[in-house]
Amino acid sequence: MPTAFNVIATLIAKPGQHATLEPMLRELLEPTRVEPGCEQYDLYQDLKHPETFYMLERWSDDAALADHDQSAHILSFRAKAADVLEHVDIKRLNFLA
Repeated sequence: MPTAFNVIATLIAKPGQHATLEPMLRELLEPTRVEPGCEQYDLYQDLKHPETFYMLERWSDDAALADHDQSAHILSFRAKAADVLEHVDIKRLNFLA
């Protein structure tokens, strides 16, 4: 049986680019939230470090995340955001309690 899991994606904008990155990230919300297997996809911004954004995600299984990673809106985002992103870190988490 597939096991759901969470993802925390940390996306850090290059200096002075957070106002450009934020709307790009917001554009991902609606199409991702309707993808099969997407149980949660929420955007947060760090209060002390506005250049740092977090996507809190929950996926039903590996296949759903793999499909998401190859979706048209994600591939387009990667191409558009390459010039404004300084760093991306993806953590997969297993919920314990």
